[in-house]
Amino acid sequence: MEVGSLPVELWRLILAYLPLTDLGRCCQVCRAWRELVLSLDATRWRQLCLECRECRHPNWPRHPDQDPASWHEALRQHCLASRTWAQNVPELQSSACLTLFRRRKDRRVWRVGSGPGCEFETLRGALAVAGPYDRLALQPGLYEEQAEVALKVPVEIVGAGKLGDVALLVSFDQQCPTARLCNLVLMPAWFSPVVYKTSAGHIQLDNCNFEGAQLQVRGPGTCQVRFCSFTQGACAHFLGVALSWMDSCEFGSSDSTSITVEGPPVTERNWACKHLAALAKIIPVNNAAMATAEDSLSHNGMSGTPTGVSAGGTWATQDVDKDGRTRGGGGQSTVLEDGWSESETSEDEDGKGTMVKKSEPSYTLSYDAHGLSHLLGSGKYSAEEPMLRTLGEELQRDSEAQSLVAVLQGCVIRHCLLHDGKGGVHVCNYGHARLEANTFTRLHYAVRCIQNAKVVMLANEVSGCRASGVFMRLSAQGLIAENNIHSNAEAGLDIRKGANPIILCNRIHSGLRSGIVVLGNGKGSIRSNQIYGNKEAGVYILFSGNPVVSGNHIFQGQAAGIAVNENGRGLITGNMIRENQWGGADIRRGGDPILKNNFICHGFSDGVVVGERGRGLIEGNHIYGNKGCGVWVMSSSLPQLIGNYITHNRMYGLAVFCRKDPEVGAGREEGERGGGGGENLNEEGELLAWESDLDSEDERFSTRRPISVALVENNCMNHNGAVGVYVKSCECVNVVGNMVGQNRGVGVAVLQSTQLTRLVDNCVHGNTHSGVTVERECRVELRGNGVYANGSHGVCYRGDGLIVENDIVGNRRSGVRVSDSADVKVLRNRVQAVLGCGISIHEQVRGLIQDNLVFQGHPCNSKPQIHLAPKNQDCLLINNTLLTHSNHRTGLPDLHWALENPPPRPHCNDPTASTHSAHPVNLALAVTTRITASVESGCHNNGSIFCSIL
Repeated sequence: MEVGSLPVELWRLILAYLPLTDLGRCCQVCRAWRELVLSLDATRWRQLCLECRECRHPNWPRHPDQDPASWHEALRQHCLASRTWAQNVPELQSSACLTLFRRRKDRRVWRVGSGPGCEFETLRGALAVAGPYDRLALQPGLYEEQAEVALKVPVEIVGAGKLGDVALLVSFDQQCPTARLCNLVLMPAWFSPVVYKTSAGHIQLDNCNFEGAQLQVRGPGTCQVRFCSFTQGACAHFLGVALSWMDSCEFGSSDSTSITVEGPPVTERNWACKHLAALAKIIPVNNAAMATAEDSLSHNGMSGTPTGVSAGGTWATQDVDKDGRTRGGGGQSTVLEDGWSESETSEDEDGKGTMVKKSEPSYTLSYDAHGLSHLLGSGKYSAEEPMLRTLGEELQRDSEAQSLVAVLQGCVIRHCLLHDGKGGVHVCNYGHARLEANTFTRLHYAVRCIQNAKVVMLANEVSGCRASGVFMRLSAQGLIAENNIHSNAEAGLDIRKGANPIILCNRIHSGLRSGIVVLGNGKGSIRSNQIYGNKEAGVYILFSGNPVVSGNHIFQGQAAGIAVNENGRGLITGNMIRENQWGGADIRRGGDPILKNNFICHGFSDGVVVGERGRGLIEGNHIYGNKGCGVWVMSSSLPQLIGNYITHNRMYGLAVFCRKDPEVGAGREEGERGGGGGENLNEEGELLAWESDLDSEDERFSTRRPISVALVENNCMNHNGAVGVYVKSCECVNVVGNMVGQNRGVGVAVLQSTQLTRLVDNCVHGNTHSGVTVERECRVELRGNGVYANGSHGVCYRGDGLIVENDIVGNRRSGVRVSDSADVKVLRNRVQAVLGCGISIHEQVRGLIQDNLVFQGHPCNSKPQIHLAPKNQDCLLINNTLLTHSNHRTGLPDLHWALENPPPRPHCNDPTASTHSAHPVNLALAVTTRITASVESGCHNNGSIFCSIL
């Protein structure tokens, strides 16, 4: 019979009356018939799937209102899965001679109940006479046994009617190779909470309800649980299983852990393991189902730019006054106390104001060949921002993660819903679990992995937990990938006590505290995640936590992007950290990370904050577009800033202050160490102080590097809204080989420096105000710097120290201006001022001006090249050389006027060459050897100018 003989619509109407077996036969006729039968997916196949008493809706329990991609495929997968228990049936009936005529053994159906047509009234009686693989059809009613029932032959126990019509108060002990229970309600007997246990065989449970009961499977036994509901405290306990499978189950209202996986998988495997492994590969994880959880990026603000932040990263239109203070700035930016202004007047040294147009370039010496000239055009940020890698790309780069994805071992939990209870899945004592496409919500914790256990989490949703969502400790390992972890009361992921998971491509957001917390010697590789919208730090590292945080996007948090505190460590590299309310990276109280090659931008406060006793190597980062400072350092800290690009920040490029955090915040800090409400609950619910996770006091401090001086080397600090480098410190600071250019305030300002501050081999170029300013009572050494083309004085000096072998050329006003009661030596400098004096010495200045070479500036400039106040008796001028223009008519300098022997300073400083691959200890020792200084541990009594972290 041809399909084309009747209209397709009529054929569909006819085929809609066929049962499942006849539809299958029609599919085997030909391709045209097969396509015709499969076209009934939304009608007949849907009806057959929903009428099947052995399974529920294909997307139950997580998304029962969503239709599957194919009803036919869902029914096919169910039929394959429902036959697993009988794969061990003997193929042939024993026969001595007829081996060609094969037939299966007959399977009898025994009706059990009190109604007509029932062979047995009790379940125990039916089991006594049932043969292998017989079916026991239980009629509606309640069946209770007063003693444990042993299953000694493989049987199938099926309840008739709807789910709930047949209830068993029975405790089963399986002693046979296989068994199946379907469409039953299982409740515990009076003598045991365990309703079913097996230690060697395979049990298949389909469409059953467990009420207050426990399922117990011990290896090498296996189980396959599908479309079952665990309520009223019911749970599943797996002990050393080699492979078991739970699919599309619901766990709710439990006062204990819903699923416990304990013990290493046994090496012995029963007959069902290979069939379960094949079935798990046939039925893939349905990632599309996760999309129904409405948590779009636009709803969480990911796609938008926060109010007041320029997407381009340039702050050229912001209102910043000459003192470096923003007017009307919003956000949580640093509040600068008492405001500093360069105490300059518009008067020249003789007290008369002069207005002269800025000179043409021909009047100034050429300095373009200095050692940092390649950074002069780096005002706008042009490097490519990092993109997130996909899970496939990450797996190609990580063989360990590949092996974790590929291996099926332990307990496999798929498409389950775990809600409204104490715990979701607890994996312990070398246990193995694999969680795929599950939903965890409104639990105390979702997943807890401890004691050398291993867990693989793929495409799960974890939300609304009262504590941490995923909790790993005590050397736990595993892979956590492509999960949606959000809206939890504690951290999304809590890693401590030697746990070392791989965390890839997750979305961790909207938490009431931190996104990821690593502490107590916790480790981990955290890569390519989106961490956003958390109320506290996106990643919080403390108490000797030491993870690798690489390639993540950490953004729009309500506190810091990454916080390293309480002797935390870690390698933080290649991350995009943006639009956070507090510092992009915040390092305090012994935090000692390596912060390398990150993009820290568009924050509502500072880019990097190094608070009290902060340490670490901060190298090669791009810090730009932040509303506060690019880098904010407390002088009791000892960071190393090397090779960073700090540009287009609204306030200072680098600010070094001398104040500590207020003691009044100590109570808050103690309550915030866990990222939230002052206390942290462990799995039993009692209070748990995070300090108890420390192994020893010696280990906490063993990682401190032997650095005694804060080091700022080979950084580029350009186009910031106020001072490029702002120093108000009670301790030593070494500023070496930096490019400080085109900032809207002074290039380098030293307002307080009781210990010696060294400015060596820097290029200070094109800043709006003076190049270098040193205030009263400061001790500063300037050596080998190039101070070029700044809008006011080259060097304005009011403190004590040395100005040695610098090139101070092309500045609009005086080259070197020394005033107040300064005590300074100005030696072997090359100076040229455009409109003012080359070197200007005011009254009360003590010191020595010797062996300087002073070039004349503009030919119309009537100021002397060296001006010494007439009443000054304490300053000596010895052996200085003055060069003037030989041709006053043309105003052109002599041909030999050039910065030669040596060439323009600074010399041989290339930030690209300063990215050391060696361990920071070697770099620190080399720098300490080259620049020796000591740090006095002075007392700091003033309060912080910045809000305390977490």
